[in-house]
Amino acid sequence: MTIVCDRHIPFLAEAVHSHWPDVQIYPMESEQITNDTIREADVLVVRTRTHIDKTLLQGSRVKMVCTATIGYDHIDTAYCEAQGIRWMSCPGCNAQAVCDYVEEALREIESVSVFPHQPASIGIVGVGHVGSLVADMARRKGYEILLNDPPKGIGVSLDSIAQNCDIITFHTPLDPSTRHLCDQAFLQGCRPHAWIINAARGGIVDEQALLSSGHPYIIDTWENEPLLNADVLAHAFRASMHIAGYSIAGKRNATQMCLDAIADTLGLSPIPPISTPVSKGDNTPGWLERITAQLKKQPESFELLRQNYPLR
Repeated sequence: MTIVCDRHIPFLAEAVHSHWPDVQIYPMESEQITNDTIREADVLVVRTRTHIDKTLLQGSRVKMVCTATIGYDHIDTAYCEAQGIRWMSCPGCNAQAVCDYVEEALREIESVSVFPHQPASIGIVGVGHVGSLVADMARRKGYEILLNDPPKGIGVSLDSIAQNCDIITFHTPLDPSTRHLCDQAFLQGCRPHAWIINAARGGIVDEQALLSSGHPYIIDTWENEPLLNADVLAHAFRASMHIAGYSIAGKRNATQMCLDAIADTLGLSPIPPISTPVSKGDNTPGWLERITAQLKKQPESFELLRQNYPLR
């Protein structure tokens, strides 16, 4: 049994070595995961940086693909299903970490804003694992909450979010129905002072429209990562390198979910819950401001900064 994995997925290789001695595991950089290198693999464990499609999988013996991420728009699920390849993602694995990021973003916004209406209102677009936690957090902080999630039959219309909210944060998956959900028309309908937060997926927000709109914004996920629009980055109030969900707990959860699914699918013995070290990340006030300064200084190092981000 052979597993090829992205080497930046923590705790995975150690758990496999410790509990599945007959399983070979090969950690690689994402760009090394190619059709040539995975032909003899039974399982792939990847992040969003690896595109799973016919080009990668054709001619291989891969029978399972796990992505240690919430999103799965990098997986051609139709191709996998047609080939009998099981795929899985890790919904909710880092939801609390993303919520914590949004809470820090709100602190930063509160430090520079006086809203004309009190209590200030926050619109949450997408009320799944992350959005529901964000709603609870914002409610505790005293915000008026408006929710929008038509697939779940929850909340008000997107137009109502635009017209009535001081801060709007997006927490939907990326698919054809949500691409550029925040577009020029949406932004024109927003209150002039409204803040936009995108810690979901790049592509949900039309960055060029956001830049042109004049609305203040905080971005963690970007169109065309890791190649950033220099003007969009320069005008961001706060900006980070797709690390909102990067916490020790979130990474542990994702790895455990992948291991559990592999064990279940391939008939391996379950691996006990992963024990993780105490966080050494930067949790002190102003950490998002410091990340912003670092990214604006070294935008060309987006991927390197992301890979070496100290987990919260």
